[in-house]
Amino acid sequence: MTSSDTFSTPSSTPFSAGAIRTVVVDWADARGVELRAAMDREMTERYTGRHDDDPDFAVKAAVAFAVDPADILAVVLALDDAGEAIGHAALRTLDGRFEIKRVVVAPHARGRGVGLTLMAAIEAEALRLGAETVILQTGDRQPDAVAMYGKIGYELIPTYDPYKPVTNSICFEKRLG
Repeated sequence: MTSSDTFSTPSSTPFSAGAIRTVVVDWADARGVELRAAMDREMTERYTGRHDDDPDFAVKAAVAFAVDPADILAVVLALDDAGEAIGHAALRTLDGRFEIKRVVVAPHARGRGVGLTLMAAIEAEALRLGAETVILQTGDRQPDAVAMYGKIGYELIPTYDPYKPVTNSICFEKRLG
């Protein structure tokens, strides 16, 4: 199975290496909703079997990964040159900190700088909103994400709440500015 089998996109047109632009949208924007749903499907597939030894994991994960729209400060979409949404990142408040959430790039657009563009845009939004640092969580079955975060200056930190029950969490922090 290819990654595109688990991630539906509005267009089957291959990603063009043309200009990537970013836009700030509302959490309820349909393009963002679609990208997050596709990410959920992909992550479910990637992590199937990872926590079989913990019968309570589904409940723990539901709590850990819940996002209250009231906590969302910004949502950034990356758009290709045809205007298709090919990436998503959100910024929320979490216990007085700025946390980047739900970073995803459509499979057909991966490896072409979309993630770097998206991260630069969400970090700019965080700075605009007064953040000095941002934090984020990913998992051990997302090596490309882990590598990208390290490449752009994120440093490993201990797992923070609400992710402590998610034993495969990898958490990062970056000083901005």
